[in-house]
Amino acid sequence: MALSFCIVDDDRGTRRMLQHIIEGSRLGEVVGMAAGGAEGTRMILEQSPDVVLMDLLMPDQDGIETISLLQSRGCGARYVMISQIENQDMVGRAYRTGIEFFIRKPINRIEVEAVLRKVSERWTVNRSLTEIRSALAKLEGMQRVMAALDGVGMPGVPETGEAAGPPPPANPAAARKTVKDAVQPILMSMGMIGESGSRDIIAILEWLMEGPRTGFPPLREIYLAVAGTGGTREPADPEKEIKAIEQRLRRALTVGIGHLASLGLTDYGHPKFEYYAPLYFDFAEVRQKMKDLEHGRAGGKVKVNIKKFLQVLYLEVQEQLRD
Repeated sequence: MALSFCIVDDDRGTRRMLQHIIEGSRLGEVVGMAAGGAEGTRMILEQSPDVVLMDLLMPDQDGIETISLLQSRGCGARYVMISQIENQDMVGRAYRTGIEFFIRKPINRIEVEAVLRKVSERWTVNRSLTEIRSALAKLEGMQRVMAALDGVGMPGVPETGEAAGPPPPANPAAARKTVKDAVQPILMSMGMIGESGSRDIIAILEWLMEGPRTGFPPLREIYLAVAGTGGTREPADPEKEIKAIEQRLRRALTVGIGHLASLGLTDYGHPKFEYYAPLYFDFAEVRQKMKDLEHGRAGGKVKVNIKKFLQVLYLEVQEQLRD
């Protein structure tokens, strides 16, 4: 089943480009487009799309306000935010509103396709889960009716046989997925699992997942927590340990960019390249690494955005552990 999309953006060129990407890549059908929040709200409530692509900044009302209004009116669409804004507070507010992903302008076709394919996968999984739960609920209702009928019996006729006892209690701990279980396959897909920084990444995600957070912490706070400051493992020199953690992370992420760039050179349509390269890294840096490799400059330097990488990984692990 093809997904339906609505696009709300005050730039006509952006709306047309997104429509071309969605329909040209057969991701779904664009059922409506609007240039502002108020117009978009009316259109979305009328069309009831599966996915909404929403600009963050618009003349009448911003995307966060528009999404909050739609949610208050019962709109259950999945939301993807689009903007040039790099302000982390605004990005954090958008994620707390309930968006799935954040696409940065200028629009990059590969990034849009990768993000929307991920949204489509989640939509399909959630729809299947809803259907399964509905079927199980009906089955449970039928079982209750049958159990009630069995319990009535026939007067004067002795009951035969024994009722089956309750099933043995499940062991939720044995089936529960851990942070490490979620993170390792992702790092493996990006060729980073053998790097010493991968252990830091797992430790960081375990710390981030320990409790609810109102926003993504500053990197220094994260490094201090992983270094053990304030805990039982107090490092002799916290500042030195912070620098060491950051260096290990940079090396690991550099290896990841190199691995994905190699995949992209070999096969630009490789699923791992299409998904991980634009989501976890600044795609311009991945492209530059591809050019360096293509021209034999294997040692060319690349910039890594540690905070973006950790934020995306944090959101993906949250989603996996929630399912």
